[in-house]
Amino acid sequence: MSDQNDLLSTDIEAYLHQHEQKSLLRFITCGSVDDGKSTLIGRLLYDSRMIFEDQLAALEADSRKMGTQGQNIDFALLVDGLAAEREQGITIDVAYRFFATEKRKFIVADTPGHEQYTRNMVTGASTADLAVILIDARRGVLTQTRRHSFLASLVGIRNIVLAINKMDLVDYSEDVFNSIIQEYKSFASGLSFESIVPIPMSALAGDNILTKSDQTPWYKGPTLMHHLEVVPTHDSDRSASFRMPVQWVNRPNLDFRGFSGLISAGSVKPGDRIRVMPSGRESHVSRVFLDGDMEFGIAGQSVTICLADEIDCSRGDVLTGIDDPIEVSDQFEVTLVWMNDAAMQPGRSYLLKLGAKTVTATVTALKHKVNVNTLEQTTAEHLELNEIGVCTLSLSQPVAFDSYEKNRETGGFILIDRFTNDTLAAGMIRSALRRAQNIHWQSIDIDRTARARQKNQKPFVLWFTGLSGSGKSTIANLVERKLFELGKHSTTLDGDNIRHQLNKDLGFSDADRVENVRRVAEVSRLMTDAGLIVLASFISPFRAERQMARELLPSGEFLEVFVDTPLGVAETRDPKGLYKKARAGQIENFTGISSPYEAPENPEIRIDTTSLSPEEAAGTIITELEKRGLLRID
Repeated sequence: MSDQNDLLSTDIEAYLHQHEQKSLLRFITCGSVDDGKSTLIGRLLYDSRMIFEDQLAALEADSRKMGTQGQNIDFALLVDGLAAEREQGITIDVAYRFFATEKRKFIVADTPGHEQYTRNMVTGASTADLAVILIDARRGVLTQTRRHSFLASLVGIRNIVLAINKMDLVDYSEDVFNSIIQEYKSFASGLSFESIVPIPMSALAGDNILTKSDQTPWYKGPTLMHHLEVVPTHDSDRSASFRMPVQWVNRPNLDFRGFSGLISAGSVKPGDRIRVMPSGRESHVSRVFLDGDMEFGIAGQSVTICLADEIDCSRGDVLTGIDDPIEVSDQFEVTLVWMNDAAMQPGRSYLLKLGAKTVTATVTALKHKVNVNTLEQTTAEHLELNEIGVCTLSLSQPVAFDSYEKNRETGGFILIDRFTNDTLAAGMIRSALRRAQNIHWQSIDIDRTARARQKNQKPFVLWFTGLSGSGKSTIANLVERKLFELGKHSTTLDGDNIRHQLNKDLGFSDADRVENVRRVAEVSRLMTDAGLIVLASFISPFRAERQMARELLPSGEFLEVFVDTPLGVAETRDPKGLYKKARAGQIENFTGISSPYEAPENPEIRIDTTSLSPEEAAGTIITELEKRGLLRID
């Protein structure tokens, strides 16, 4: 490096040990375009002497070639690593940089200012302890300032540095500085910040970055670096309630069984009584390991904990103290930041990952979305890319959690696409739904097995899917007739008939189609619980909803029947004249024309209606059912 201290040059082991003992502060910089975020970070790296000689030489060359400061060093180039950013002079992605002083280590995330990169900013801010919000002294508080402040508050950042930058361009005016502070604090009073520290500065000139500036004799507060070195971090709070999500059951041999994970809050020591959630079982801590036995473990450390009792505990469970145990629920009110091009649809099934626990989750309702520029709450049917909304979620099983406000590690989650494994959204648990505490499964003596035995048959669902005009309803009707002749108890749920009754309140938007299938899937499950064979005939255009319907049933009791008819063939049939109307623009969201159809990838039964008549297709299905043993009782 350009300036290595004496300890580093004379005793590397002592230097590393000293460095290891330093606390770590994670912070972000955010602000509007050209407020100076990248320049500020570059200045911090440069002044803290965390630049290698070859980096410094490259920086000087790049500054002359593509910088914005003439022959002077352009500090922003230390951070704007993407070629597109250098060409446009803006930050697109989240750039992480590490530096250190004698007192503390730092990881800083330079987050993008544009609204279309909201998801990038939320990603960078999700682990931060502090946000440096830059304001151009010439322009004051802008819409983006408010947006970034809201997002920082949303993801749990409680400490703010209000970096009023480019003071050199307003002659270091105290009046300008005070006016901006007053306007910002008036806006931020509705947000959940614990401290707001305003600092007048010039990132380019270095005013009030590392040392006090002679240009602002009226300013009595700390420099930016001093404040960063002393501000409390989340990891430093050992008084918080103990929380450790279990990442791994450590069993190297028969004589050792420990539970490994990152302590997300509080501390733990041998002898402490703990509770395993969500089961609620209790035990005592017998040992705490890091490199060896430890007297205690604290937040931010990855440890292995041994318990005095052989109790059931596995990956995804959470170890907590008994005085303030974590909550357990399967229904929540949450805030979602949507991060995918495909819109969020209420009723659709996703995977939810909370710590090491992964469960199935359904967005049961979108209560409202939030305009991140004005904080206005508006009604909506779905969330688009970069939009933020308050929703209710229902999970396939209860999970242990804290509210995000209390603990970001045990209250934050992501939603994942069930097919692509893409991350779709970042979520923050606000609270469990009260109704979840009032609803319990009622024990019933007569179960689905007894009902099926009474009818002398095996219950299952035949789910017919295909384009309009493919022949689904016709084939399903013929199959049920054959089942009836065989003495089977069955029922048919047909798309048109259901929309006259149960789902008459639904239209044909993507959200309504999702809800249409969700309701039918639940009804199908209830009917198989009654011991019936269910034939469900629906276009059901989306794989996600068909998969959701499948997962409601025991393995082997859901058979997807793909009535495979090319669009051109279905359109020539057009028994209801719907394709003609759709082509004329008289019907919106028509599957195959203006709305997509996602064909099954691995259906149990595929029917090619270009080569089979409806009667032949029905016979093929009955033959497949017999081959699978679904029409006989063992």
